[in-house]
Amino acid sequence: MKFKINKEYFLTGLRQVINIVSSKPQMTVLGNVLIKAEANKVMLTTTNLDLGIRCAIKADVEAEGEITLPARKLASLIAKMSHQEVSVESSDGQTARIRSGTNDVKRFIGLKAEDFPALPSFVDQHSYNLGPQELSNMLRCVSYAKSTDENRYILNSVFFNFAEGKLTLVATDGRRLALISREMEINQEDEGSIILPAKTVVELSKLLTQGKNVKISFSERQVAFDIEVNEESAEKGLVGSIYLVSKIVEGSYPNYKQVIPKEAEHRIKVDRELMLNTVQLAAELTNDKQSSVRLRMLENCLEISGQSAEYGEITNPIEVDYSGPEVQIGFNPNFLCDPLSNISKDEVFFEFKDEMSPGVFKTLDNFLCVVMPLRS
Repeated sequence: MKFKINKEYFLTGLRQVINIVSSKPQMTVLGNVLIKAEANKVMLTTTNLDLGIRCAIKADVEAEGEITLPARKLASLIAKMSHQEVSVESSDGQTARIRSGTNDVKRFIGLKAEDFPALPSFVDQHSYNLGPQELSNMLRCVSYAKSTDENRYILNSVFFNFAEGKLTLVATDGRRLALISREMEINQEDEGSIILPAKTVVELSKLLTQGKNVKISFSERQVAFDIEVNEESAEKGLVGSIYLVSKIVEGSYPNYKQVIPKEAEHRIKVDRELMLNTVQLAAELTNDKQSSVRLRMLENCLEISGQSAEYGEITNPIEVDYSGPEVQIGFNPNFLCDPLSNISKDEVFFEFKDEMSPGVFKTLDNFLCVVMPLRS
């Protein structure tokens, strides 16, 4: 194997795949990146057995071949090379020589490619195409609501449901639930759902920014995202597509529909950014023991207040579209700020019944977030 490559192209490729590499891998080879040189490109692949990523970068390949090298150490070496052109060669498929200008790593020890686990392959049972920006926005609108408790593995995930002519994404930690949907052409025989692990959600969100189209394919146990690179990524050396394949969380996702209030007794219309800023301000005067802000709904007015024995109290009124009885409800300020920070619509509707019932944020683009109140 022998190829020459632009240093920045090489680093761009390594950045796509390196995040899933464990600092303490189960097996030594899982700490390595598989490098395969062919035609006019170099393929880079990493895996932790649950999740795998592959991308391709432009290169001048003189001799085809493959090798695995320690991923993080390789990235650190390349970043410190003095010249823009980097030469990599290996005659035995187990050690590599890396040169750049006067820099010469005469012997960089790796492992043979046959020791590297192959990425899972499967026959697509379901397949859909989406715009990566749209999918990225949908993930941003819901992913904050998933549980961070790794023992609650079902809730530590995002639910994808392809059914009833739409794609629906759902996340919940048991105290709040975020949902967004978009219409899609889905044949009845192609309907299906997956539970996407938290780590995969994080990596997918990063990779989607590189693409102009994404194909989602899944079977009963695995899901693949084939992200066709956009022009900006191509200018940085990426070619073809970035391929991410992941195991699916096994089990049944909770019946999220029963958590969503069937109808609201009261609704206010409010400016998203104004409400976000006011809640954040009120939260400044709360503390860990009293992490609660109160919403007081009055005629065309929403009062947002926060207080603690340590810092004092604050009350700020904002103008809203509301005509109904006076109602006061307490919430964890983070549960209010998270949806308001991650949706893009300026106009938000907040629905509620009474101080003991959940509040619901809604927008006109099929988004909602159910937030449980704090008991007084």
